Amino acid sequence: MAKEIKTTLPSTKTNTMIPVYGAGDDVSLSKYINEIQKFPILSAEQEYEYASRWAKNQDSVAAEKLVASHLRLVVSVAYDFKNYGLPISDLIASGNMGLMQALQKFDPERGFRFSTYAMFWIKAEIYETILNNWSVVKLGSSANQKRVFFNLTRAKRALGIMDNNLTNEQTKQIAEYLSVPESDVEKMATRMSARDVSLNAPLNTDSDSKDLLSNMADPKINIEESLEQLEFKRRGYELLKKHLATLPERDREILTARRLSDPAATLETLSKKYNISRERVRQIEERAFNKIKDAIITESNPKKITQED
Repeated sequence: MAKEIKTTLPSTKTNTMIPVYGAGDDVSLSKYINEIQKFPILSAEQEYEYASRWAKNQDSVAAEKLVASHLRLVVSVAYDFKNYGLPISDLIASGNMGLMQALQKFDPERGFRFSTYAMFWIKAEIYETILNNWSVVKLGSSANQKRVFFNLTRAKRALGIMDNNLTNEQTKQIAEYLSVPESDVEKMATRMSARDVSLNAPLNTDSDSKDLLSNMADPKINIEESLEQLEFKRRGYELLKKHLATLPERDREILTARRLSDPAATLETLSKKYNISRERVRQIEERAFNKIKDAIITESNPKKITQED
């Protein structure tokens, strides 16, 4: 697949579209990075035009312009993983393959920026390159084992498990959380324990930086569906924020305390705060919630037509 994509696009005059695998020469890498800085960053309109020309007519010139403008994005992502034992040039080469796979599947009519869409594919290819060089992945090739590999750290955090050596009960909890057999959790946890330092090393020097596993996407997630979910959540948040502002101050505070806070405030606490009964607090909460819900549903379906008899 990668070979087919690579041969689809014409080579640039500077021959810098795809770095050579294994080319660890600092001078060559520096030259490559300098060369890609010459490619202009596209506006949203230019990006849509080139993506449309490629999608509709397989216009290779448009495709090259679109890919070239995002090569610096690949370098930026690759450098986030420079401390994982592979030459940066290998990571850049893998990221570029991901960039071109994104080009093949990108639909400009869906309304997403190409950079947002391409990021998934760039990271996926870099992840694959890293994982293929780790013995844990070579030993754990089944779908369930890979699921544990990508999600074990996240599952342990969600369940409040801090130990590296899992007990039988903890193994069972994680297996149920990830919907995999206990044996896969046990085997993969043992294999991963020897690389705890490397697996959980921060991506950068910031103390709050997340580790590699926390940033790895579940390979079973469909990219288009993931983007749609993100857009749906963003739109929902905007509508919620907008209509919350229309509520009376007390109603808004009670609804926020009861439905949008963690932990939620108790009826008793709010009844004392506002000097009203707990039942009255519950009524205000219910009324405010229904008002917000109806407003969001109405605005989310502006084209809905009610036919009169």
